[in-house]
Amino acid sequence: MQGTVATFDASTRSGVLLLDDGTELAFPARAFDASGLRLLRLGQRVRVDRDAAGEIIRVTLPTMA
Repeated sequence: MQGTVATFDASTRSGVLLLDDGTELAFPARAFDASGLRLLRLGQRVRVDRDAAGEIIRVTLPTMA
């Protein structure tokens, strides 16, 4: 699943994504930390990985494996 960064707070390492269908999706710090990224910019395109229960486990760039 992919979306666009709507908000990102570097101090809490969490934020909100805007999905392609217009839905807002909040992601926790642990999902950002799992990505290995240092920062996200507003408007940046990202990919979201979820676990079997639907929890967001990682937010990465679409080009990352």
